[in-house]
Amino acid sequence: MLFSTPISQLNRVGKTTSKYLNYLGVKTARDLLFYFPFRYEDYRRVVPIGQVREGEAVTIKGKIELISNKRSFRKRKILTEALVSDDSGSIRIVWFNQPYIIRILKAGDEVFLSGKVRGEMLGSVFVSPAYEKAVCEGAIHTARLVPIYPLTEGITQKQMRFLVNQVLPLADSLKEWLPKELLEKEDLIPLPHSVRGIHFPEDEVDLEKSAKRLKFGELLLTQLRAELARVENQTRNAPELKFHEKDTKEFIARLPYILTKAQKVAAWEILRDMEKSTPMNRLLSGDVGSGKTVVAAMAALNAVLNGYQVAVMAPTEILAMQHYHFLRNLLGEKMKVSFLTHSQFQISNFKFQINIKSQISKKRIVLDEIKNDKINVVVGTHALLSEGVEFGNLGLVIVDEQHRFGVEQRRLMKKKGNRSHFLSMTATPIPRSLALTLYGDLDLSVINEMPPGRKKILTRAVEPAKREKAYAFIKEQIKQGRQCFVICPLIIENQKLKTEDSRLSDDNSIFNLQSSILSPNTDRKSVMAEHEKLSKDVFQEFKVGYLHGKMKPKEKEEAMVKFAAGETNLLVSTSVVEVGVNVPNATVMMIEGAGRFGLAQLHQFRGRVGRSDWQSYCFLFLDIESQKIKERLEFFEKNHDGFALAEKDLEMRGPGQVYGTLQSGMMQFRLAKLTDRELIKKSREAAKEIVHDIDKYPSVLKKVREWEEEVHLE
Repeated sequence: MLFSTPISQLNRVGKTTSKYLNYLGVKTARDLLFYFPFRYEDYRRVVPIGQVREGEAVTIKGKIELISNKRSFRKRKILTEALVSDDSGSIRIVWFNQPYIIRILKAGDEVFLSGKVRGEMLGSVFVSPAYEKAVCEGAIHTARLVPIYPLTEGITQKQMRFLVNQVLPLADSLKEWLPKELLEKEDLIPLPHSVRGIHFPEDEVDLEKSAKRLKFGELLLTQLRAELARVENQTRNAPELKFHEKDTKEFIARLPYILTKAQKVAAWEILRDMEKSTPMNRLLSGDVGSGKTVVAAMAALNAVLNGYQVAVMAPTEILAMQHYHFLRNLLGEKMKVSFLTHSQFQISNFKFQINIKSQISKKRIVLDEIKNDKINVVVGTHALLSEGVEFGNLGLVIVDEQHRFGVEQRRLMKKKGNRSHFLSMTATPIPRSLALTLYGDLDLSVINEMPPGRKKILTRAVEPAKREKAYAFIKEQIKQGRQCFVICPLIIENQKLKTEDSRLSDDNSIFNLQSSILSPNTDRKSVMAEHEKLSKDVFQEFKVGYLHGKMKPKEKEEAMVKFAAGETNLLVSTSVVEVGVNVPNATVMMIEGAGRFGLAQLHQFRGRVGRSDWQSYCFLFLDIESQKIKERLEFFEKNHDGFALAEKDLEMRGPGQVYGTLQSGMMQFRLAKLTDRELIKKSREAAKEIVHDIDKYPSVLKKVREWEEEVHLE
């Protein structure tokens, strides 16, 4: 077997199983080898049958006395029942809908059984335990620390362990890429041992050491790439964009509000970077509504005044259009601002000739204007990355919500202006220490205060019994001329998602290493079902619109334009409105299934309202009863600081759920967590040492390049 062996060639993998494994990203033997467990069941405690107690997770060893299938009268299910005994007693075993077990286990077989014991009227019973013949060498399902993997429908834990065990010998062929001195310095075990140990650890110590080695490797790669990018950036030249103080002060004086101190500091950091002959590479992180876009506009103004073009790229047409209108209003008097997506194109202060009716011809004119340096600021989506879009004299690239673009997309945007300064923006609150991990190659500016006079959004969790009262309040708001957002997790009913289990875990022990199981969810509120209910039953006297990511760009724009213009009173939407959408007249945010969202994402939703002088409200409708969820939402009700909420989210839900999307396009950490701060610190120190003398470490450099190729292909 080779690392490149297709998964379909493994024992007991047919077309269907292969399809399910592909769904999990497992296509080769190597993929399977590096598909790690997220937690472990401790079944090492083998107890005599006579000593088992209800509710205990244990392993028993005994002989099968009887085993047979029968049909359940009530639920029409196939039950496999067995009686297993040892010298201390016997116990009944039950498996549901697994009739094939009687072909594997026979009367007289000695077996290990692991699981939880349940008490019933007829005595103790083992329900659906993991089973393994005791004659087998090296148990993998019982009598040990048993790995539990993230799965999807159609794959069982037992299947996954069986398949992983097939490819495990490949671990011995893995080449160690960390320098020997670094392994010794950080007390790390070799790579082959760590991969074996993460799948089937001998004990807690083996598991802890294995996890530490693999986490360190993941973190070091991220830090190395950041350091190499930083060093590479310092070797490139960029235009020295001089600060135009008089024009900038006039621009600020025309604003209808006063800049906060944090905005001024961030703007000064950016403008100072732009004066250097090396490219600026800066991340502007600010809370929802903190005023990042006006800071970016000041940078754009100075770039244009220096005779250079500016490109502004946003992840959605809605957000891009909003930036276009905002910048056109702020800068449009003195310069041309254009809007460009795959389906739309506009230029401010420009009239197309009346005889030009073809959209293709109009788009060609826009592209020619950009290429010939006749447009100062170009705002668009990833359409700006198209080969047909050429800039005449690009000096500044601004990417909003940069984590929504992959590494390769950001790289392509930088190539458009090979000598450009680069500014990223994000409204996702990222604590500074974590930003250094996620975006180690970027300098960081933080806007951590809100504009003065902004009212806090009153936030309430609404129990099912009080739903009608909340509806009545929302109706009163709409009658007063206000509008309401309604957020739902799904587009259509019964849509299946690869998603994290709703059981929110704050267990950071070595027995819980990764994200939760992937499972289909069919019980979440859907946009279309909620739209029908609200428009026909609850708010029938009002106009209710809807918006989701599957709609055509023109349909999405029409829905947002109608809502922004006040033509619709309520807008039922998926999380597409999470980022950037600005409708000052909307004063109510109503979130269905609020317990299923993280605090950071809830904060993004809440930030869509509270953008005017009117008091705004956020209602959190619950569909799950859980003490952990209740505690999280109580914290959310009382706290409005996005950075504090991000820290709390990190503590309660774990980084995989909080910052999963932020890592898209970067390394998707399999094991490392953003809370592994000591390992992060050590990996950063090691990366700086290695990069300082990179030629001494060819295996490390090769590994970084391999990883880059993998990421870009993804």
